[in-house]
Amino acid sequence: MAALQQRSIDLIRSQSDSLVSQWLQNLTGGSQAHDARLSARELDNQARDMWRLLLGGLSTGNTGNVSGPEWQEIRRFLETLSRDRVLKGFNSAETASFLFSLKRPLFELFQQAYADDAAQLADQLWAISELIDLLGLHSVQAFQKTREDVIQRQQEEMLELSTPVVKLWEGVLALPMIGTLDSQRTQVVMESLLQRIVDTGSEIAIIDITGVPTVDTLVAQHLLKTVTAIRLMGADAIISGVRPQIAQTIVHLGLDLQGIVTKANLADALALALKRTGQTVVRAER
Repeated sequence: MAALQQRSIDLIRSQSDSLVSQWLQNLTGGSQAHDARLSARELDNQARDMWRLLLGGLSTGNTGNVSGPEWQEIRRFLETLSRDRVLKGFNSAETASFLFSLKRPLFELFQQAYADDAAQLADQLWAISELIDLLGLHSVQAFQKTREDVIQRQQEEMLELSTPVVKLWEGVLALPMIGTLDSQRTQVVMESLLQRIVDTGSEIAIIDITGVPTVDTLVAQHLLKTVTAIRLMGADAIISGVRPQIAQTIVHLGLDLQGIVTKANLADALALALKRTGQTVVRAER
């Protein structure tokens, strides 16, 4: 990577006020102008903090490697800024433009300073362009990582919401399943259900698969794992919602569900659970 000459660094430092002013004009005149997600004061503070850190990095003279310890503070600043932009709903292009809009005032400054030396002009333009690009790349990478973390957290929250454990009766829990089972969801199901068994001291857990569209070998294996975990906790498991199509699929696949109690619907499963726990429901006389 090309390095900035001391002459260029001194030039940037001497023209700080003008460069920051032009940079802010570019920012407020671009896509982030009058953006309700980011106030003008926030944008101004971020730009000035970024400029202060940039000057600090330039003062070390190591402008050819932004991954070094000299640039650690500015990297952290960009990571924080990118995280903030993700949470406020900005996209990666809007986040990167915060840095890339700084190129124009810097290019114009160098064009004036090196107007009489084309070779030096080209070399220094390339050096400052590479520096801004690398910082911008770090910012985008931090943005993507934060967005992936947010998406993963939202997926985990949705998984938890899609697997509610309901207390149907004293000592009887029910877990209505909706959608397709996979390894990740099975793990969430196990953790949620087993914790509820411990919290409530329930003896029976009903897994209702009425909302599961299909049952294949993989889904059956996940169900077996869940039932095994329930039994290891000292409770019994009943699978309800076994429709005729699912029953035929299980038979055709040759799946062994021997030892697992199944019922056609949740009502039958609840009736069996009440019977096992020694409870009965009696219709009140009118």
